[in-house]
Amino acid sequence: MTATEPGAQTVSRRLVALDIDGTLLVTGQNPTSAVLGAIRAARYAGHELVLATGRSLSGALYAARLLEIADGHIVASNGAVVARMDRGGYEVTGIHTVDAKAVVEFVTVVRPDLRIAAGIVGEGYHVSTFFPPEELGGVQVEVAQPDDLWTGSTPRLAIYGVNASHLVPSIRALGMTATRTRPDWVDVTPGGVSKATALESLRREVGIPKSRTVAIGDSENDISMLSWAERGVAMGNAPALVRFAANYATRSVEDDGAALILESLAQPDEDHADETRSGGANADTVGTR
Repeated sequence: MTATEPGAQTVSRRLVALDIDGTLLVTGQNPTSAVLGAIRAARYAGHELVLATGRSLSGALYAARLLEIADGHIVASNGAVVARMDRGGYEVTGIHTVDAKAVVEFVTVVRPDLRIAAGIVGEGYHVSTFFPPEELGGVQVEVAQPDDLWTGSTPRLAIYGVNASHLVPSIRALGMTATRTRPDWVDVTPGGVSKATALESLRREVGIPKSRTVAIGDSENDISMLSWAERGVAMGNAPALVRFAANYATRSVEDDGAALILESLAQPDEDHADETRSGGANADTVGTR
C-alpha cells in the first residue's frame, strides 16, 4: 500500500492508474502546480496512485521525482516491468522479457532504416543507432551489430522511424504485443502483457476491489487500462480510438485535465460525483459512452 500522510482518510480508497506523458505532463516539461497539488490531495485521501507508462523504469523513476512521488508502485515498459518505490529507492517486483532476437531480425531485414532500442532495466537502452536525446530516457549505448541487441534480456523494444507503425501487424504475428504510439514509433513488449495485466496483479496484491479502479490516459498504449478500469478517463488530447475505450473524458494535458480528476477523487462526496459525472456535476468531465 502506498504510504499516506498521518490522518489520511482511506474509507473510499481507490487504485488510480496514471499515464505520464500526455496525461500528467507534457513530455519534456515539468508538471504544473495544479497537477502536483492534485497528486498530493489524492494521496492524502488514501488512494493508491500507480504510475503506468510506456517509459522504461529509469524514465519512469525520473518522472516520479518530478511528480514528487517517493513511494508506491510503478508499471513501466507498458506492463513488462513492475517496481515498488520506497523513499528514494526502488525494488523490481515483476519483469517479463520480450523475444528481442525475433523482432530485431525481422525489422533489420524489412526496414533496415529504422532505429531499434532495447531497454535495460534501471539503466537505459542499447540502441542500433542513437535516438534523439528527447525520445528516450536514460543512457543510450550504441551496439556494434544487431546481435548485441538481444545478448541481454529486455522487457521492451522501441522501433523508431518514418512509418514504423506499418510494422505493427507483422510484429503481432510474431506473438508480441506491438503498440503504435505514433506513426513513427512502435513499442514492443511480450505477448499477453499490457498495462492492464500488470495493474490487475497489483490490484489483487493491494486488495482493492475492481469496482474501485480508475485509469487516466491519452495514448493507444493506454487503451488496455482504460478498458480494464471501472472508471476509464481519456484526456482531452487523446485520439478518437482512445476516447472510445474510455467511459469518461476530461480536459487536455495543457489544461490540467488529470488534475481535475484527481481533485474530484480527493473530495468526500466522490461517490455521488461519480453517479452524476456525465450529467454535469463537473462540466469539465463528461461521459463518453
